[in-house]
Amino acid sequence: MVESHGRQEPSGSCNQQGIPVKCYSLPQKISALIFDMDGTLYTNPYYAQLQIDCAVKKLARVQGKTFGEMQREIAGYRKRWADAHNGRKTSLAHVFLAFGISIEESVKWREELYSPADYLSPNPALRETLKRFKDLDLKLALVTNNPVLVARKTLAALDVEGIFGVCIGLDTCLASKPSEAPFRKAAELLGAEFRECVSVGDRFDVDIAVPLELGMGGILVDGVEDVYRITIPANVPVSISAHCNI
Repeated sequence: MVESHGRQEPSGSCNQQGIPVKCYSLPQKISALIFDMDGTLYTNPYYAQLQIDCAVKKLARVQGKTFGEMQREIAGYRKRWADAHNGRKTSLAHVFLAFGISIEESVKWREELYSPADYLSPNPALRETLKRFKDLDLKLALVTNNPVLVARKTLAALDVEGIFGVCIGLDTCLASKPSEAPFRKAAELLGAEFRECVSVGDRFDVDIAVPLELGMGGILVDGVEDVYRITIPANVPVSISAHCNI
C-alpha cells in the first residue's frame, strides 16, 4: 500500500515488544547491507545539527547574508522542492546546488568544517553488531552524503573502520542521496544484485525510497540503537526472514 505522499507502508514484521517495525520489501535472500552513516551508525543530534549549521553559516558568509536569512531561504527552497516532488525531502548538498555551490565545493567545505572525533567515540556495541553481520557472510557498504574522508574519520572515531568493504561518499559519484547513483555504485562494487541488497538508514526519502525503486529492501531506523536490534537468524546465513526484529 502506498500513502498519499508516496511512502510505501512497512511490511508486517515486529520487534520483541510486538510493535510493527519499519522493514520494507525485504527480499527472501540477502547478500548485502548498505548502511547510511549520520543518524544511523551513531545517535548524536547535537553533532548532526552542528554539521548542517556549520555548512549553512559558511554559505551565508559566501552569499553575504545572515545565518537567519540563509536558514529562511533554505527552508523556503526545501518547501518548494517538496511541493514539486510529492512531499519528498532532499539532501543539503542538493539544496546547496540551488544556491550555486557545486558538489565539488560542498565536498571541500565538509572536509574543512567537520571533525567527527570531537563529537563521537568508540562504540563496542556497533562494532559487535557489524561483525555479527560479517560473520554471516553478508557484504557491508557505507553510503553517505558526506565526503569519503569525513566518512573514514567517522568510522575511525566509532572504532568500526575496516569493517565496511565499500565506502561511497559525496565525492564518489558527485551525487548525493536520494540520487540512484550512490546506491548503484555500492551494489556494483559489492558485486551484489539489487534484489539481494537492503538499505538501512534513518530517513525514508533519502535512504529508503530510491533503493526500493531499484528493487532493494529497506530498513528504516531511528538511530544506532535500532541497528543493534537488527537480527538475522544464525541458521539462515544469507536471509532475513519475516521475523527480522528491530
